[in-house]
Amino acid sequence: MRLRVATYNIHKGVLRDLFGLQRVARIHELRTRLHELDADLVFLQEVQGQHERHARRFEHWPAEPQDVFLSRSPGLRHTFESAYGPNAQYLHGHHGNALLSRFPILHRDNRDFSDHALEKRGVLHCVVQIGNTPVHCFVVHFGLLARSRERQLEALIEWIRRAVPAQAPLLIAGDFNDWRNTLSRRLCESIGVIEAFDALRPGMPRTQQAVWYVRDRLADLGVDVAHESVRLPRRVRSARTFPALVPWLRMDRIYLRGFTVTDARVPRGAVWARLSDHSPVIADLERAAPGQSAGALPPPDRSDKALP
Repeated sequence: MRLRVATYNIHKGVLRDLFGLQRVARIHELRTRLHELDADLVFLQEVQGQHERHARRFEHWPAEPQDVFLSRSPGLRHTFESAYGPNAQYLHGHHGNALLSRFPILHRDNRDFSDHALEKRGVLHCVVQIGNTPVHCFVVHFGLLARSRERQLEALIEWIRRAVPAQAPLLIAGDFNDWRNTLSRRLCESIGVIEAFDALRPGMPRTQQAVWYVRDRLADLGVDVAHESVRLPRRVRSARTFPALVPWLRMDRIYLRGFTVTDARVPRGAVWARLSDHSPVIADLERAAPGQSAGALPPPDRSDKALP
């Protein structure tokens, strides 16, 4: 099984112009670029289910919900199945998360993950049939406050433990707003997932080896440094995706279990910066062989060998 997965916060298909003076509809160009990714599963955040003001303001604004509009390519050569879960409701419409799938969607469940009244968030759970295998997909959009994200993460972990069999293939993707990278390790250790970029280029091993090298040189000088005091806590690597023009913050992630990662990347450049304030994340996956712990967090390098 080979699979291409993408996650993208599309900012409701509307972005301000270069000078920030007016809003510009980008939904049509966004649809074109989205299908050019050639992904099998697309995890979307800030999808507009309805917006009466935009429909009146913008010419050629889609008449159907954005998940339905985005599911069909401009030439109608390719179509996705779509699932949508509204999170934020207001007088003139609503928006939320969506999943686009080239495979049958067997089950969908949307839950309110809002931590306070001023910020509406949610998580969409879908079960997708890929060949003979049901794959559990969670589309995530967490809050801006650190305490909110921590509580939302605990709720997500508990939901997955209850709803997903321990050995079932699992994909979790979306906008975690975790720019300080404080949630990844807990998520990985709790349910046995790994982040796509971390699977390819795990962080910290060279830094840890450098620390051990310094420790050994201090030992040569007669300075005794306790072994545990020089072990750095492992940080899960992820991609920089925000802001799209000059990505600096690590906001968007793809976590997986039951798959191996063959490639992961973030499309960059002015073309993508004009579509949303986030950049998409793309990962190419293969189904893990039976008994292969592809979703487990890689153990820390325990070698005490110093750098040559």
